[in-house]
Amino acid sequence: MYAGRSGVPAGVRDWAIAVAVAATLLVAGLSEEHAATNLDLLGYALLVAGGLALAAGRRAPIPVLAVTGLCAVGYQAVGLDVPAVAFLFAVYAAVRAGHRIVTVVAAVMMLAALPLAALAPPQDMSVSEALARARGALELAWLVAAGAAGEALRQAERRADEAERTREETALRRANEERLHIARELHDSLTHQISVIKVQAGVAVHLARKRGERVPEALLAIEEAGREATRELRATLEALRDDGKSPPHGLAHVPELVERARLTGLDATLTIEGQRHDVPAAVDRTAYRIVQESLTNIARHASAATASVLIDYRPDALAIRVDDDGTAMPDTAATPGVGLLGMRERVTALGGRLRAEPRNEGGFTVRAELPVDRTS
Repeated sequence: MYAGRSGVPAGVRDWAIAVAVAATLLVAGLSEEHAATNLDLLGYALLVAGGLALAAGRRAPIPVLAVTGLCAVGYQAVGLDVPAVAFLFAVYAAVRAGHRIVTVVAAVMMLAALPLAALAPPQDMSVSEALARARGALELAWLVAAGAAGEALRQAERRADEAERTREETALRRANEERLHIARELHDSLTHQISVIKVQAGVAVHLARKRGERVPEALLAIEEAGREATRELRATLEALRDDGKSPPHGLAHVPELVERARLTGLDATLTIEGQRHDVPAAVDRTAYRIVQESLTNIARHASAATASVLIDYRPDALAIRVDDDGTAMPDTAATPGVGLLGMRERVTALGGRLRAEPRNEGGFTVRAELPVDRTS
């Protein structure tokens, strides 16, 4: 009743079995030697209906169990002594689907109903003959075999599903362990290199101040960026370890991003609009990352003199907009880098929208809208 691994669609297999069973029952009914009655056509219709009902066994095993049982009782009552093959198939399908108690109840009712059907008019037979005929139509051993086959296959499928789930969990655990290992290795390597840069910048700043010289703003920006990068790496690794000791950066740290951008010589401004309210942690982190990545891209690629950051608190959303006056033009095709792709993935995962494109008046704009469910 269920599709195997042969590649044949399950529905086709179900109908093929149903038609085969219906044809077998009809042939058995037509070969019966008994006195012809006006009820023969009804009996043949019940034979065919019981067989064809098996086509729905996958979707509705309990209704099919009832239909095949009623059809078997019906054609036995009109005088067709044909085994209840369709009911046995339905028992197998119902047990395989996990409906064991209902199937047992239906089987007991069938064993009781078939002798009564054999005694129904216009048939004329003794109780012992009716019992023998019912036993021939539905042997208890056949019922047990059909139920046992369905239960055996159900258990086999359950074990196969459990084994597949266990394999997936093992693979996921190993992948997570490998990611954590890579993160640790990357953290150690980058932290060392950034620490060297930070120390060198700190020494240069110290010497300049000792000599009474003006410290270049770019050097101060390098020193601060080194400290920030070290904090970011440490926070990232701690997040992977799930120790929860270092809360990630969010909207409260956006002013620091803008201030650091100013230290690089960029005329950066921050505007907050709307009534400030708490936002989900994921939205808070994503908003910070969008601003951080946008300002980083401006410093690296835009050749911009000014940049503006707008945070708009709306009742049901948080809007972020970062504009610059760099060299990008409307007819310039933007090449999405890893940072932009990462932003888009973060925003999409939260059900938001992101636009990153050149502005009509020149420069580049990044606009994001993150939904905020304030009822949760």
